[in-house]
Amino acid sequence: MLNEALLFLLDVVLQSFAAILLLRFHLQWLRAPLRNPVGEFVMVFTNFIVLRVRRFVPSAWGLDSATLLLALLTEALYLAGVMWIQGYSGHGFPLAGLLMLAAVKLLKISLYLLMGAVFAQAILSWVNPHSSVASVLEAVTGRFMRPLRRIVPMLGSVDLSPLLLFVICQLIMIVPVGMLERIAVRFF
Repeated sequence: MLNEALLFLLDVVLQSFAAILLLRFHLQWLRAPLRNPVGEFVMVFTNFIVLRVRRFVPSAWGLDSATLLLALLTEALYLAGVMWIQGYSGHGFPLAGLLMLAAVKLLKISLYLLMGAVFAQAILSWVNPHSSVASVLEAVTGRFMRPLRRIVPMLGSVDLSPLLLFVICQLIMIVPVGMLERIAVRFF
């Protein structure tokens, strides 16, 4: 029972923080406007550590590498905590496998964030298309939806490209990400 409670706390604290750090990375990468409730929450919630780490980790290729590194380390810490709670009994500590698995998990979280943004954008388009969050969702999903909208025709007034993006994301998680996950687990 105590192990389940500890796993739950790790999920809530570390996994959520890694997802928020990753969201910050993606919002900056996609040049999403941050003057809205979502952007302000993400920045305020992560500034305490990102601004400190940026002093030592420079950006690379125009990307916020400090935030990405923090997300990777947070996810690796989460996985190490899960292994410790579950009583990992391997020889030594598999740091290479842990970092590789953490990177794969971040890729998975990125796909889930994209799918969540598409879902939220679809719901908001019906309820309140001019919400303050709409510009962020468009910035996050637009790069992926535009090519699909050229391929998939509108059926009446219904846009099926979000559904196609969901299918593509799921296929990416099943085939290449699943394969990468199996390769990373072999290092344990």
